[in-house]
Amino acid sequence: MLLNTLIVVLTVVLMELFSIVAHKYVMHGFGWGWHKSHHEPRTGWFEKNDLYAVVFAGVAIALIWFGTEGAWPLQWVGAGMTAYGVLYFVAHDGLVHRRWPFRYTPRSGYLKRLYQAHRMHHAVEGKDGAVSFGFLYAPPVHKLKQALHAQHQGRPPRRAGPDAATGRQDEAASRRHAN
Repeated sequence: MLLNTLIVVLTVVLMELFSIVAHKYVMHGFGWGWHKSHHEPRTGWFEKNDLYAVVFAGVAIALIWFGTEGAWPLQWVGAGMTAYGVLYFVAHDGLVHRRWPFRYTPRSGYLKRLYQAHRMHHAVEGKDGAVSFGFLYAPPVHKLKQALHAQHQGRPPRRAGPDAATGRQDEAASRRHAN
């Protein structure tokens, strides 16, 4: 039981590392065709980017199935991927992008840092020049501000985004992300 729990927890951690790499080099690279919809105003409940979640859910389901058919510990790896998916849904889709009805803007601590970091990720237009590719890990905000500043050589980001000092957005950006 302890080993299975360790496998689940380790998988969650490794999924975050995998997600950072996949987000930076796949979603903001050759997979931009799907991910682009996530950086544009949403017009309905779903966006093309949600296909990534479908693919990863399919992998997790397959791992759980193979694991229950005797290929231990695949079911626990699949369970860890599923746990990561739930955390992603709550933190990224819920807290940051408000894709569920509960509205909460964190005022301090880890959740505020996560919220600000992802808002800074969306502070640029297009696939290039973004910072902070993690979904559950957020680098310190001051480092992200420095990276944005360096990438934009002192120019403001190309579209309205979070205020670098406060993490707040202008009204137009708030409306875009609240949809």
